[in-house]
Amino acid sequence: MLKYDRVKAVEYAHKWAMGRNPAYHDFERLGGDCTNFASQCVYAGAGVANRDPNYGWFFDSLSRRAPAWTGVDPLYTYLTGNRGAGPAAAEAEACDVQPGDLCQLSFDGENFSHTPFIVGLTGEPNPDTIMIAAHSYDCDNRPLSSYTYKKVRYLHIVGVNGLR
Repeated sequence: MLKYDRVKAVEYAHKWAMGRNPAYHDFERLGGDCTNFASQCVYAGAGVANRDPNYGWFFDSLSRRAPAWTGVDPLYTYLTGNRGAGPAAAEAEACDVQPGDLCQLSFDGENFSHTPFIVGLTGEPNPDTIMIAAHSYDCDNRPLSSYTYKKVRYLHIVGVNGLR
């Protein structure tokens, strides 16, 4: 397993949190850009995509991309189950997250619909000290606790599977 470069991932997040990288489509008018942005951040730290057309994680264009690149639940399923190329994650507790990890929010208590990217910690990890960057509700260095949500799940990137 390759090392995930958390510094590069966080640098990317800070650079593009309040703007859009023209290399990627802006999904704001197609349901939201949060998971697209989170995937871009993770890719900046992983450097390896998974080109499997059915179960992969990649973006080439609006019409050629994996559902996991832009969908909240497909990203969760991909990261937590990935045994092929690309990043792999484990669901974690708040106390185990680091900058470069993800969280996903459920506003209704049933469906997860937002994927912020964790850019920093201001103390022992908890919703007040976890700082996030996100699209759809563009922000950088925003406390996770400033959102009103009913459930949160954390995804700790454990590493990157190399090319097969």
